[in-house]
Amino acid sequence: MPIRGCWILETQELIWKVVSEKDILSPSFCSHPLNMLKALAGICLLHLTTIFFLFWATIDDAWWFTDTLYTDLWGRWVMENNDNVWVHTDIPTSYRKDYLQAVQAFAVLSCMFAVFSLAVFIIQLFFLAKGKRFILSGVVQLISCFCIMVALSIYTDHFHQGEKDGWYGWSYIMAWFGWLLTLFTGIMYIILRKRVD
Repeated sequence: MPIRGCWILETQELIWKVVSEKDILSPSFCSHPLNMLKALAGICLLHLTTIFFLFWATIDDAWWFTDTLYTDLWGRWVMENNDNVWVHTDIPTSYRKDYLQAVQAFAVLSCMFAVFSLAVFIIQLFFLAKGKRFILSGVVQLISCFCIMVALSIYTDHFHQGEKDGWYGWSYIMAWFGWLLTLFTGIMYIILRKRVD
């Protein structure tokens, strides 16, 4: 029994020696340039994913579905005579034009602010003083979050209320994912600090 306990102690000492030689637990490991590069690449990838979701939701044609039609913010596609031919038509006049234009405007503004936020973040990487937070990037991203939230809220509240035979499409769902990601990245940018050497 004492031999086994000695072996465990020697193993723990060996592991601690390897860990301390590699500086895995020291603060300098976290500030290693390669790790920072991976973190920045991950942040940019997350932001690009957010932009992709917002653009996809704004451009694609799948906000509302039924068996014979699907619609988005810009037009409506209707199946003619059940022969699998889809015909593009204008948005029906039953949709209130002011609400529809508000949804369109806020969705486009959300995309613009998300792209602008990424540009501001990249510029701040080079010009922001060390130890400062990326507050401007975060605020612009939260404005994007607010815009898509307003667009989704108006669409949800004012369109398709009495329609029981339809369902929301993937573009509508992607817009909600875009909202969630813009909220997350906006808060992350506000919390994030530029590395101090």
